[in-house]
Amino acid sequence: MEKRATIKDVAEAAGVGVATVSRVLSGGSASPSTRERVLAVAAQLDYRPSALGRNLRQRRTGGLGLLVPDLTDTFYGQLCEGVLACARSAGEPVVLGSTGGDPEQEAELIGMLLEQSVDRVIAVPSGDAETWAPALRAGMTVVFADRLPPEAGRDGDRDPAESALDDLMLLDGVAPRGRVPEGAARPLDVPAVLADDRAGIRTAVRYLRGLGHRRVAFLGGPGHDRRAAAFREAVGAPVDEELVVFGTGSRDSAYAAASGLFQSRPDLSAVVAGGNVLGEAAVLAARELDLRVPKDVSLVMYDDVPWAELCAPPLTVIAQPGRDMGYRACELVLREGTRRARTVVLPTELIIRGSCGPRR
Repeated sequence: MEKRATIKDVAEAAGVGVATVSRVLSGGSASPSTRERVLAVAAQLDYRPSALGRNLRQRRTGGLGLLVPDLTDTFYGQLCEGVLACARSAGEPVVLGSTGGDPEQEAELIGMLLEQSVDRVIAVPSGDAETWAPALRAGMTVVFADRLPPEAGRDGDRDPAESALDDLMLLDGVAPRGRVPEGAARPLDVPAVLADDRAGIRTAVRYLRGLGHRRVAFLGGPGHDRRAAAFREAVGAPVDEELVVFGTGSRDSAYAAASGLFQSRPDLSAVVAGGNVLGEAAVLAARELDLRVPKDVSLVMYDDVPWAELCAPPLTVIAQPGRDMGYRACELVLREGTRRARTVVLPTELIIRGSCGPRR
């Protein structure tokens, strides 16, 4: 039998990305020339996604999709465990995919799930709202976990840090500066299960301030915009932007960001790492640079992972309930007939160990 054309085949033949093909075939935005080329290639390859959309709307096919950026990340492993436990109790199989934090790869996996008639997906999103719009137009039920996708084209002339702070305030039920940015409260009107980043970061910064630290840095990565916004809010104006540093997501990039931060700002006395990969990088960089923890620099890490207690000294952490987050997200996506999207915010906890000390 001749192999059926896939969305990836269409993308390669048209010379565009999978996300572009998804947008064109679902009626999304694209230039006239790109639209014409994609539609011509789709017709030539006999690719017919519209039948899938009808199937998804008419019947449940069973099974869940689960997309995370990195299967080696301990937190995402905990989240996956929660999803799998809930799905197992409901008798649902799970199709697991790793996006690598790449929006294009994420769009390709979304297309694959659509082609396999997987009609419900839990995702830690890497792409923006436009990446996910085709899945929603096809009738797929989506629940986001851990973070929200940025709104494509929203407030394009605004500072991203300002938009992230607005999102934090909206999650708290407060309209920022007396107004609500369009699409900010619930991106794509999709349910989400999140940790209370604002409270967690705020508690950590207050703890460090109580120890006498005034030059506190934030080390972040992809998807940490809300945490960075919470950090800026917690330290207060004026914010020293040289102390807010981002890596690209890989361990090498995280190490380079941490090492560069320590070397460029020897006056800093404490660091809040936005995730466990960044916390690991901060520990390694401090060790390589002969910085003593906590005598020379105090460390707080977002995420409580098993190795945090094995460090010397053990790391102070902002613990978030990864397994519970996955379980709750799975409960939401399995709930039939849910029409009103809602966001569930789970509490965080500051666990004080030995990696923080008074400023000397």
